[in-house]
Formats: sequence, C-alpha cells, structure tokens
Amino acid sequence: MLTDLIAQDLNVIFCGINPGLKSAAEGHHFSGRSNRFWKVLNLAGFTPYEIKAIDDATILDFGYGLTTAVERATARADELSNEEFHHSIEAFKSKMIHFRPKHIAFLGKPAYIAFTGKKQISWGLQSEDFCGAKAWVLPNTSGLNRGFSLNDLVHHYGEMYSKI
Repeated sequence: MLTDLIAQDLNVIFCGINPGLKSAAEGHHFSGRSNRFWKVLNLAGFTPYEIKAIDDATILDFGYGLTTAVERATARADELSNEEFHHSIEAFKSKMIHFRPKHIAFLGKPAYIAFTGKKQISWGLQSEDFCGAKAWVLPNTSGLNRGFSLNDLVHHYGEMYSKI
C-alpha cells in the first residue's frame, strides 16, 4: 500500500493515476526505475535537487504533496477499470476539500477525465477549478509513457511551475 504524502494548504498536490507495483511494495512514490517524476520535478524547477524515491516524504518540505486517484497498485495504469475510477471519485474529492491545496496536478488524463466526465481535455491549466483548486493536467512520467521525451515532460511541468 502506498500512503499519501499530504498536508493542509499545500501549493500543489500531484495526483498519480495509481501506484505502480514497485512503489506499492516499497512504500515510496514513483520508485520504479524508469519513472521520471523526480528528475522532471527537479529539472522543471519545483525542487532544487532531485529527490530520491526513498526520501519522497521530503517533498512536503517544498509545499507539495503526493496522492493517487485510485489506490490499487497495478503494473500498468490501463489495467484499471472505469468502475475503479468511479468508486474513487467521492473519497478523492473529500480529501481535496479537506486538505485545500492551491493546485492539483493530475499526472495523465485518465483520472481527470473520469473524475470530471469531460471527453476532451488539453494539457496544462484547465478552465475550471476542481474542489476549489486550480486543476492542471500534466503528462504522466511513467517509463511506459514513451509519447513524451524527458524534454517534453520538463516543458509541461515547467509551464506549470512558472504559473504558480
């Protein structure tokens, strides 16, 4: 099981789709060898150095938190069913309302689409707030997401960083 790293009034809560098997087994966010999350956060300006997955809790020191849309760990996010997203919506919304982040960054489109019912969304800042927070949709940093190079990811995350 992967525990949220979350606190009241954070600047950003990064929301992964669901935990990978390695992250769930080790209890650390984005610990898969090929996941580029920590490198991208650093290169985009969110952190002054690349946090190691084992030190993931230090992300709170920078005013950021980590959660997932769906708790069940899988090897691939596309193994999740629509029902799993549907059953996660209310708990996720309650969590966001309780913790009141300024921004929620959905990492990948599936959770945001499932949680809002929107059919077409673009990358970046969304036109409507989500649970009182500015909503962002950023490309997923999973090593399985080869549609985005490291430079592409840094560009998208850097755009968010420059506007918060």
